[in-house]
Amino acid sequence: MAQIAPIRLAELTTLQTGAAPARMIDAETRDELVAVLREVWATGDEWFVLGGGSNLFAGDEPFDGTAIRIRTSGIEELPSPHPGRVRLRAQAGHDWDALVAYAVERGYAGIEAMSGIPGTVGAAPVQNVGAYGQEIQETLVEVELIDAHSGEVATTPAADLGLGFRTSVLKHHYGSAPERRAVILSVTLDLAVTGTAGRVVRGEQLRRALALTSDEPVPLAWLRERILQTRAAKGMLFDPADPDTHGAGSFFQNAVISEAAARTLPAECPRWPVTPDLDTVTVIPLDSYHGLTPRPAAPPSDVKVSAAWLIENAGIRKGFKLPQSRAGVSTKHALALTNRGGATAGEIAELARFIQSRVHAEFGLVLQPEPVLVDVEL
Repeated sequence: MAQIAPIRLAELTTLQTGAAPARMIDAETRDELVAVLREVWATGDEWFVLGGGSNLFAGDEPFDGTAIRIRTSGIEELPSPHPGRVRLRAQAGHDWDALVAYAVERGYAGIEAMSGIPGTVGAAPVQNVGAYGQEIQETLVEVELIDAHSGEVATTPAADLGLGFRTSVLKHHYGSAPERRAVILSVTLDLAVTGTAGRVVRGEQLRRALALTSDEPVPLAWLRERILQTRAAKGMLFDPADPDTHGAGSFFQNAVISEAAARTLPAECPRWPVTPDLDTVTVIPLDSYHGLTPRPAAPPSDVKVSAAWLIENAGIRKGFKLPQSRAGVSTKHALALTNRGGATAGEIAELARFIQSRVHAEFGLVLQPEPVLVDVEL
């Protein structure tokens, strides 16, 4: 590990905002990362970890604490206990899309729809990354993490991470602390070995995005290429020459609301059911069992609605900017707030608040920011 001269966060994040923190340390290996975290925690210093910088919105004032850059990398192949599958263990600092490319090249299926998502492997489970109906929780086996309170390293199964729609017990949601403060060291995924045969695409969102009309298997490489093209067309692949990509991806989360709330929205608002967990265990006392098992009551299903649709139909069009502001909505995607060149965090926050107020006034919903906010208020 090495303490380095602090670098402006505007140079290390895709949203391109943020002053230099008071201190900055690079961790190149897993052991270095463990050591530096324990050292910083022992001092009681304020801290945050920085991976690819694609999901961080940093404020204009210097952060009075330590930024720890996770620069670890490496992929290890492990046997899976399930026939026809393989496990990949990747270090937290490894580039996420490089991991997807590695899996696709070898015919390992399960994360290909998440091609082009920026950031590092360690950040992926924290917000349960997903795209086109595929989420990391479908293939995640376990993570190795270090607990911020005890400093202990432990392997935690995916079932203990509280994974939900773009969330986990590790995520720092705006306005609240994470349920468990810890840093991921490595991630283990369990993937299907399809080889060159490809796979049948089942998810409605992915089939629609790829314009698929048959149930024939498609090669993983073809699927990845088409998804990268789609993301590029939406300005979701970072390009230094394209201001539309100088953002944090989707700045607002798609809203997950009850079916009753969804019925109050216009019928044309895109929505997708969030499938409830039907695999529940019913315990019936033996003295009251008469040979029949009662049919379980179906829990109410939540609905995910398109934040992009809500924004555009609240009167905020692609390319929208407030007067005299250098922050703007992407000209390609209404969910992306972008730095059009030299915008301050204050300008981007002002635009975000304006969008939130318009959507709330029109539809009664408060959109929640997706990036991690450091010294910024909305």
